Amino acid sequence: MRIARFAKAGQDPAYGVIELAVDGGDNPDTIAALTADPLAGVPVNYTGERHDLDDVRLLSPVIPRSKVVGVGKNYAEHAKEMGGEVPEAPLLFFKPNTSVIGPNDTIIRPAGCESLHYEGELAIVIGRICKEVPVERVPEVIFGYTIANDVTARDWQSSDGQWARAKGSDTFLPLGPWMNTHLTIEEAGHLTIETRLNDEVRQDGATSQMVRGVAELVSYISQSITLLPGDLILTGTPAGVGEMQPGDEVHVSIDGLGTLSNPVADA
Repeated sequence: MRIARFAKAGQDPAYGVIELAVDGGDNPDTIAALTADPLAGVPVNYTGERHDLDDVRLLSPVIPRSKVVGVGKNYAEHAKEMGGEVPEAPLLFFKPNTSVIGPNDTIIRPAGCESLHYEGELAIVIGRICKEVPVERVPEVIFGYTIANDVTARDWQSSDGQWARAKGSDTFLPLGPWMNTHLTIEEAGHLTIETRLNDEVRQDGATSQMVRGVAELVSYISQSITLLPGDLILTGTPAGVGEMQPGDEVHVSIDGLGTLSNPVADA
């Protein structure tokens, strides 16, 4: 199931289920509205309203309630291109929910930032409160998956000595276009990830290249950090990261999750 958050002109944001047209069919892509946020722990039903996707604006499919946990250098080739090795244990960092934007929203390069990078990656959406989750029980706590662009001010990452500003500035976490709730952990470990800068492919990787897979990451993080419904885990980025400039547009595509596109502009 593909669950999205959307807004129709003059109405408050709502949640819905994406219904994609069958190739060659005559029915347009639509979204069937839901009565509530499916991550809120309340009964959710269809409202009976259905909108053409062209008539609504897709928003970030989730606004993390408490945190986004990022994982650094989880692809060996990316670690190498950054001038290092894969850490002995997962390298964790946080991004605030104020960094979140949705599909087609603008990534803003802050004043003083001279090297703004894209990092396309798979994001895990947590579905229930959990702590100390055994690897074999991780599927029980995952709500779904979405696409993330872990935007990074690379010069600030080097100069600051810690990553709060470099990773957490406003607009530094595009998410979307929807959450896929039907992927298994096994399927999530065999997805292609492609990042295009304008029309040029810059990242061409696969989640099978992750050093630590979905189950290991969720279990490891939950040993020390309580995870809440709507929290996100960013699983790392393949090799090929690089700079974005104002006027560029970055597109991150993952199997079964669609394409997340965002333009870039100066503050």
